Amino acid sequence: MNKYKIELKWAIIYSVMVLLWMTMEVLLGLHGEHIDLHMVTTMFFLVPMIILYIYALLDKKKNYYAGTMNYMQGFVTGVILTVIIALISPLTQYITSEFITPDFFANAKEYATSTDKMTQEQAQSHFNLSNYMIQGFFGSLIVGIVFSAIIAIFTRSKAKTNVENISDN
Repeated sequence: MNKYKIELKWAIIYSVMVLLWMTMEVLLGLHGEHIDLHMVTTMFFLVPMIILYIYALLDKKKNYYAGTMNYMQGFVTGVILTVIIALISPLTQYITSEFITPDFFANAKEYATSTDKMTQEQAQSHFNLSNYMIQGFFGSLIVGIVFSAIIAIFTRSKAKTNVENISDN
């Protein structure tokens, strides 16, 4: 388990960040009176998510790989981080739905049906805790793996040129 200590630390930090973000959304009215802006503003969460992944991979590079990490090591680190985040996501969704924003599903159903975006049945099946837990789990996996693949490119160590092998031409 010590091998994955850094990934576990960053997954916990990520989960706390999600809860703080949800609290901010509630305080800004995005789960109530401004729910029409919720989908758009939620996309801004990608920015701190990317930053967190960068710091997590750099932490692993510095403190586990002694400053030298290749692409595959970075990608695997990101995937492990992603799996832990995905496993924790049902708990963060439960905390969000039960304590931070208990009225969100009712508000979302009301908005979706009143604007004819969904029927009552569609809204009922979409906006509920179990569906959001499933979406959160698989969404975390998909987005996390894609971001891990990209961020590992930028956090890997650059190949050093061996000066002795360069011939004078």
